[in-house]
Amino acid sequence: MEVQEERQAVLSFFSRSFRKNVHLPQPTNTAHVRLNPTKQGYSAITVCHRSVTDLKRDHVLFSLSTPTYDNGFLTFWQNQNQEIQSYVGTGSVAYGGWDYKPNTWHSICTTWDSVTGLVQIWFDGKPSIRKFVHSGAITQTVIVLLGQDQDSHGGRFDINQSFVGMMSDVHMWDYTLSPFQHISWSEAQFTHVVLDLTWRKGVVPHVDISYHTNKTLVNVKPPTMAVLLLWGIQSDKRGKIEV
Repeated sequence: MEVQEERQAVLSFFSRSFRKNVHLPQPTNTAHVRLNPTKQGYSAITVCHRSVTDLKRDHVLFSLSTPTYDNGFLTFWQNQNQEIQSYVGTGSVAYGGWDYKPNTWHSICTTWDSVTGLVQIWFDGKPSIRKFVHSGAITQTVIVLLGQDQDSHGGRFDINQSFVGMMSDVHMWDYTLSPFQHISWSEAQFTHVVLDLTWRKGVVPHVDISYHTNKTLVNVKPPTMAVLLLWGIQSDKRGKIEV
């Protein structure tokens, strides 16, 4: 397979509406996007994304692991019960009643605070109730994956839990968003980025990013800003992309 063809198997730069997407076109136990934020230690997390799929089985939506907890911060669709499951540390909760239509773009946010231990889902701008899941900050090194559920720290993928479809506007904050911020984000147009990290206190987002298929990777180290913009990644010049 040519490099360009392999690249397009994982990333769709522009759809007809000129959105930049992560495109995972088939079930595998290999293809994924791996994000390694250099910021470590989280007392709160909010993750939002937009995605579309036609899957009628369980699948991962967002996976963050630590050496101790495979499901350090996991958002997962459980198809049999038609519910979004949220895992943080040792705990998990489930939220049902969502109109999770296939072949439809949905915005999904998960927000958690370590002091209260409460987690909440926002689905297409509508909030769930808050439930207790796990208290205590995430202090270990994290690995963030799109497309695969981590059953170990950065590995042990299950093809039957893989995400197949497109994903865009993946945002991660190290704080909880207000209801107004959630609604504003869900109602906003696509921001035309694949990834945007926002840290408090002026910390510059810095993340190593790898796009993995079941083919040999082509390394681009270090990328120029033009490469970062081409891939739709918001980062600084210290970032790393392997495509």
